[in-house]
Amino acid sequence: MDYRKLGPSGTVVTAYCLGTMTFGAEADEAASHKLLDDYFAWGGNFIDTADVYSAGKSEEIIGRWLKARPTEARQAIVATKGRFPMGNGPNDIGLSRRHLGQALDDSLRRLGVEQIDLYQMHAWDALTPIEETLRFLDDAVSSGKIGYYGFSNYVGWHIAKASEIAKARGYTRPVTLQPQYSLLARDIELEIVAACQDAGMGMLPWSPLGGGWLTGKYKRDEMPTGATRLGENPNRGSESYAPRNAQERTWAIIGAVEEIAKARGISMAQVALAWTAAQPAVTSVILGARTSEQLADNLGAMKVELSKEEMAKLNEVSAPQPMDYPYGKGGTNQRHRKIEGGR
Repeated sequence: MDYRKLGPSGTVVTAYCLGTMTFGAEADEAASHKLLDDYFAWGGNFIDTADVYSAGKSEEIIGRWLKARPTEARQAIVATKGRFPMGNGPNDIGLSRRHLGQALDDSLRRLGVEQIDLYQMHAWDALTPIEETLRFLDDAVSSGKIGYYGFSNYVGWHIAKASEIAKARGYTRPVTLQPQYSLLARDIELEIVAACQDAGMGMLPWSPLGGGWLTGKYKRDEMPTGATRLGENPNRGSESYAPRNAQERTWAIIGAVEEIAKARGISMAQVALAWTAAQPAVTSVILGARTSEQLADNLGAMKVELSKEEMAKLNEVSAPQPMDYPYGKGGTNQRHRKIEGGR
């Protein structure tokens, strides 16, 4: 395993993190524990979950695994998240001190740990002042309930505002952002990546395989069926079948990934994951494998280092396609200048 620092912190994590959104839903406890066993046997040490995953069951399954595996538990870096509804009341959601206080205590109980290594705000909360959230997180670090904190699904101005307020107030500062990022979803490069770099934060990309699209499992103009995420729900979130199938860019990217994979004799998933892991500011790539076979294939990306030519090919075919302003050339040219002057 390749080791990297958790953002600017001194804690070390593996370059591939085990995502556990399927635990308690698509994977029962035995299957989930097998995935954890296999991941740690490969040398992994970083687990990502959230309180909302299977309504707390994912955390409970991980907690029982940690209790039964004290040797692995000692090495495990555990990340979870809070923000989404865990009840029907108006205070059972959000980033208020009240909700986070309950959510954090519940996560500690379900995981069976005294401290959560990385506590992440699962999404922005427009109703709660950011100062309230940041003060709570600083207190949680001071009390020893969490080691570090980070964000998930924040946009550029969220990151900049939060990190600068924390700095100005003398609060503990965020160390990571967990965004959607893959060859199919690169729009975060327009501003969010730069915001993370400016704040000194590392990134933990989720859905690096584009919801399975980059594995080659889906075919053009052939509706998915069977035991796949889109086979079970073709309209699932941002990776839903019809919109992506209609884009020529989708199939150009998949074609380039397939060409490199065939030339190397490796899986398409390994090519896509290796590309994501090589991007600036990426700390660890979150793997969402359903089975031990998928996990083993995904972790094979550890051995893949794409050449400059391969990276250039993938970068070109998957480049974001913003309008001219403010993120296209018309806007970016205004934000740079030649050191020698002139137009």
